[in-house]
This record gives sequence, C-alpha cells and structure tokens, in this order.
Amino acid sequence: MSGHSKWAGIKHKKAAQDAKRGKLFTKLIREITVAARDGGSSPDTNASLRTAIDRARDANMPLDNIDKAIKRGTGELPGVTYESCMFEGYGPGGTAILVDALTDNKNRASAEIRNIFSKRSGNLAGSGSVAWQFVKKGYILVDKSSISEEDLLNLAIEAGAEDVKSEGDNFEIITDPKDLELVKKVLKEKNLNLELAELTMLPNSTVKVEGQPAKQLLALIEALEAHDDVQHVYANFDIPDDILEEIAAEDN
Repeated sequence: MSGHSKWAGIKHKKAAQDAKRGKLFTKLIREITVAARDGGSSPDTNASLRTAIDRARDANMPLDNIDKAIKRGTGELPGVTYESCMFEGYGPGGTAILVDALTDNKNRASAEIRNIFSKRSGNLAGSGSVAWQFVKKGYILVDKSSISEEDLLNLAIEAGAEDVKSEGDNFEIITDPKDLELVKKVLKEKNLNLELAELTMLPNSTVKVEGQPAKQLLALIEALEAHDDVQHVYANFDIPDDILEEIAAEDN
C-alpha cells in the first residue's frame, strides 16, 4: 500500500480545489441522484446515499443542492437518467486500472475513455480483465497527530475495523464496506481528524512504478478523473512518495 495514502491525501486536497470550480459538485450531485434512485431517499437505510451525502458536505455543497439531487433520484423532480458502469484497462508500467463512471450515454463514455487511455500510454481492456485484482473496502485516513497508533488500533478494531497501518503522516484504517460508517462514527466521536473516509477498491497486490512511467501513469489517472462521467479511478500502483510529492507540487 506504499504511496496509496499519499495519493489519497493528494486527491482529497485536490477535491477541495475542484469544489471551488464546481466540477466536484456536478459529480457529487450525480452520485447522490443515482444512490437515491437505487436505494431510496433515506441515508439511514441507504449506505451509498449516506456516503455520498457525507462527501458532499465535506465539499461544502449547499444543502439545497443535496436535497434536489435526492429528489431527482426518487423521481420527485425531473432529471437525467444515469447508468453506472465500470471500465477496466492497463496503464504505464503494467498497472491495472478501474474506472467507475455514471453516464447518460455509455457508448459515448466508452469511446471517450478509450481515447484517454490510448493517448496516455494505456489501453482499455475487456470486462473482467482487471477487476479481479481489486476488492471493495472501507478506507479511512487519520492524521497521526490526532492519536497514538496503539490507541487507534484498539479503538478501530473494537469498532469493527479489519486493519490499521502506519503510512507516512497518516494511519490507514481498512474496514469491511458495511462497517465503514460505524467505524467512522466511533472515530468522529473521539474528535479525531479524519483526512478521508470512503468506500474504495483496494488492490490485492501492487506494481512498483518509478521514473517517467510513474509520471505518465499519474497523468493518465488525472485525465480520467477529469472526465465528466468518471466518479472514481482505482489503480494498483506503488509509486515512491517523492514522485507523488513532485507531481502534487507541479499541480499547485
């Protein structure tokens, strides 16, 4: 998992910048709408909706926008119908990449995402080609200044977490998807600084990527994330922290 928490932290900070430009709001509204459509309007009984709402609140989205997105999902307000789809491919260094998208035109999205892959030293692959290399998990980043590793380990495991790891400036907490909200709730009740808390796809193993291929890979991932239909991008890379920091500095 080396490098994963660093990249997750970078993406979290970039999300705050994207929110200012409104692009993140568009993606979050789409996510809330689909979650409400598929699982109902109550975040108490719809975990996907609760997670999407939490992300929207973290991005300071107005409550009125959240409410309207939910109503579009339940049909109380008119709106576009989005289809959930997962694209699979390979990036520089032989990395496996999953692209989670919500689109109103799957054929268009497929063609555009294929084009992004091909222009940036990657290639789109068939369904099932790389998905087997990932597993869905709850993922939480806790600032190390908030708590000691021993105290966090005891607290998180008792709340239902599967694992706690030390990574750079943060602790990584891995949970079963159904336990994410409970673990997050327990940590928040202790006033811990959560850098990130989300459902994600974690790789079963990683591929070490360095030098120019690492920069090409991150450029590919950023191009995919910038696509309007793309909600999340997951990859099994292991990139040294110094390269991640260099890329982050270039983006600022």
